[in-house]
Amino acid sequence: MPIQERRVRERMERERLIIDTARQMAEAEGWDAVTTRRLAERIEYSQPVLYSHFKGKDAIMAAVALQGFAEMAAELRAARTGSTDPQTSLAGVAAAYAHFAETRPVLYEAMFTSAVDLTFASPDTPPELREGFGEIREAVRPLVGDDDLEVRTEVFWASLHGLMTLTRSGRLRPEDHDRRLAVLLHRFSD
Repeated sequence: MPIQERRVRERMERERLIIDTARQMAEAEGWDAVTTRRLAERIEYSQPVLYSHFKGKDAIMAAVALQGFAEMAAELRAARTGSTDPQTSLAGVAAAYAHFAETRPVLYEAMFTSAVDLTFASPDTPPELREGFGEIREAVRPLVGDDDLEVRTEVFWASLHGLMTLTRSGRLRPEDHDRRLAVLLHRFSD
């Protein structure tokens, strides 16, 4: 059994190496620069070894995105639980979400704007995605009253995502970012 355990451990380590290296390459050069050939060269394994872990680049991007969702969920949780005041908690979550999108643009792209094979809003949604949405939902919960919690959460999340996507693509003035978040929080808390 120890040999089999070692092989499983080595396989997991190789998979982590692939994910981490792909992320590093994307952060340095963008996702277009991440090819299976270049990635195999960088990790010093053959392409067949890479394909024994992932079907291709899209599957690797999905794995990187899952890593990002786990990181985002942890940051949103810290922001949400940083205050007992519901409006301050929601503001903290909005600020944490915006900060994540601003400081990790390539990761955010893999998570939200690239065509990766991740299922949202269904029973098959991976736990990492559910956790991030759950943190937003828990920040929204005290402010919804009799409204539909899921719908209000989706609207808040969609609003944050829209603001970040439009700002990142140069379609909104960056200097008004804080004002836009304040308007969203004000309107949402009414």
